Amino acid sequence: MPYTVKSSEKLRKSGAEAETKALLYLMNFRNDSDQIHYFVVDFFNDLTGMDRFTTTLWDLQSKANSNNYPKSLGRELVTLFKNYLSQIDFSKYILFVGGVSDNFRIDSSQNTFGIGNVTAKSIASLRTGLIAEADEKEYIEKSSITDENVDDFLKKVLFVIDDKQPREYVKAIIKNHPTIIPEDKILDAIFNEIRDIQASKKNISNVEGITIQTVDEALNYYRHLTTNEIRLLTLQRIINRDPVEQGVPLSFFPLLYACPPERQKDLVDECQRTLCRALFNKNAAESFWSIFESVYNAIITSPNDDVKCIYSNLDRRLCASSPDFDVQSLKYFISVVKDGVQN
Repeated sequence: MPYTVKSSEKLRKSGAEAETKALLYLMNFRNDSDQIHYFVVDFFNDLTGMDRFTTTLWDLQSKANSNNYPKSLGRELVTLFKNYLSQIDFSKYILFVGGVSDNFRIDSSQNTFGIGNVTAKSIASLRTGLIAEADEKEYIEKSSITDENVDDFLKKVLFVIDDKQPREYVKAIIKNHPTIIPEDKILDAIFNEIRDIQASKKNISNVEGITIQTVDEALNYYRHLTTNEIRLLTLQRIINRDPVEQGVPLSFFPLLYACPPERQKDLVDECQRTLCRALFNKNAAESFWSIFESVYNAIITSPNDDVKCIYSNLDRRLCASSPDFDVQSLKYFISVVKDGVQN
């Protein structure tokens, strides 16, 4: 199953912003978002989502412009069409755009839709633009540009219109926990940081013209982010420190000194390992953020309470909802949050 990378590119700022919105759309705004683990940048396409074992792929092309005419949108579909024709089984084909021209949609209230919501006149223009662009590309065999392939492909395309500000895409990471959503300037900073990290992936290695034999080989070029990285970055910005850094939080020292000296290093190592498991356990993400919300609010409400007091006041059923935390590691996490918030 060979696949050759063609037409990788560097972006303007507007394009980079659109790609980050697209990434956070994949991560948070789909019914199947919880299945997506990797976000591969500018390899198969502008962005490609993958599950943990690269068996399911969400292929996405983005276009920042807000007033796209059908023919130009058809031209933008060409890399999705290339992947449709490839030997790789892409599960979804998504065109993420800043907007569309008037009369493109049958129901203009729908911002996520398939070809069934596109007017007949616009479909004809889409086909014209796609066929013209495909015919110009050397990496698409002319014999593959058939009415049957074009029509079948268009039936599989999902159009997504960007209708949110950058900070709204970041809010969605912790949307079920409104009391820990930071102020807008922090949300904007998180978005910009994700954007810059995502854009930097294009400079890690030149992949133009390389050929891979299996989908997972794309990860060997390290042009990807993961949901875990983005969650960690978000938490880090909310509490003003890296929750998994090696330094022991000051608030944990009273508990550490109660431990025999020969056991202290093991205690810290185990607490940090457990915190990492809890933070990166995708199957228990909701319980992690719920515990964090409870701890965060307790610290804000009673900043003078020590770690033992905060722990004793936590809902035990909530604590037990995490499959990773135990008493000591949860106290360690409380210390991390307390030090970060108060500093």
